[in-house]
Amino acid sequence: MNIELTTIRDAQKQSWNKFSPGWKKWDDLTMKFLQPHGDAIIKHLKPSGAAQVLDIAAGTGEPGLTIAHMMVNGKVTLTDLSEGMLNVASDKAKASGLSNVETLVADACELPFPDDTFNAVSCRLGFMFFPDMQLAAAEMVRVLKPGGGLATTVWGGPEKNFWVTCISQNIKQYIEMAIPPEGAPGMFRCAPEGLMSELFRHVGLKNIVEAEIPGKINCSSAQEYWDFMTEIAAPFVGALSTASEETVEMVRKGVINSVDVRYPDETTLDTSGILIYGEK
Repeated sequence: MNIELTTIRDAQKQSWNKFSPGWKKWDDLTMKFLQPHGDAIIKHLKPSGAAQVLDIAAGTGEPGLTIAHMMVNGKVTLTDLSEGMLNVASDKAKASGLSNVETLVADACELPFPDDTFNAVSCRLGFMFFPDMQLAAAEMVRVLKPGGGLATTVWGGPEKNFWVTCISQNIKQYIEMAIPPEGAPGMFRCAPEGLMSELFRHVGLKNIVEAEIPGKINCSSAQEYWDFMTEIAAPFVGALSTASEETVEMVRKGVINSVDVRYPDETTLDTSGILIYGEK
């Protein structure tokens, strides 16, 4: 990677490590609302037997840990840029009694594995943030055995993800947020229809499938949603850190009102992702 992309990667690593305690705190809520993504990946990869599976951008461990439970004789390698996130994943693996899981700090754009190593590769919600998506995809294909499958998920468009846009729109009413260049890493970078399928074709994958993953994030209240987002979402925390306490409080009230108006009966916010699968 060039210097600019390396700088982005290093900043991401620092950010994920900084926010790993928040992800650990909110792991139960996060894993429940992201479970449809893991389920979709597992449905297409169909891991079994003595397979060797690589889970990239594994974060706090899913879907890799679930896959490990499915393969008593197989092995799952969890990789992530952040050692802080992988420490959480490792603790969860030990608590579950899993002995077929290893963790390794690694850059998706420079995977430290020989060609044709893994029977399957999973990557839940990682592509949006990779400095070079094509390079990352090519690396995944390189380490995948012929006939193996690669399954990933990304976020769909903002119009289907109120759980993101609610807080961002309220922040923008009071605080200027930098607009990233087109194609830069970000939540909705991979949302355009067909973008990921075309990327998979470009790196040589076949039998490509693309499908929507609808979902919900269930919070006990609008306040819990606010607490959650302001402890795990780096862009929002960064924007709020530049504001006065009074401004942050106005944003908070706006967010809570927006959620309560849209979901008056229960705090269950809509989410929408995209599953993309291909075979080598």
